[in-house]
Amino acid sequence: MTIRIFADTKHWARTIKRDVHAVWLAARDPRTPWYAKALALVVAAYAVSPIDLIPDFIPVLGYLDDLVIVPLGIFLVVRLIPPEVMEEHREAAAKATERPVSRLAAGVVIAVWIVCVALLVRVFI
Repeated sequence: MTIRIFADTKHWARTIKRDVHAVWLAARDPRTPWYAKALALVVAAYAVSPIDLIPDFIPVLGYLDDLVIVPLGIFLVVRLIPPEVMEEHREAAAKATERPVSRLAAGVVIAVWIVCVALLVRVFI
């Protein structure tokens, strides 16, 4: 039972991740209506904004709004985008996730963070 719930949650998270990428692609498509583009922008801005309806420092409820509002916003945006456009961009998003990740780029990012931390330590200690 627990394994099934974990598998379902993992599948749901992958679907949301794919749809976020697909919505981003569709928002740049000229076949997408302006109101869907506008709502996609609002949902994306809310998702990355440090300002939430319920602040994150409130235990449980702080993250609950992110777990409910963002997926509902994505669901609404997906419903506003024409189905053929959304399907095209879902396929493109799925193909993008299949591409291998650059280990070199990850190494460079990690090295930059290490250098930044080392500089901060040197300056403040």
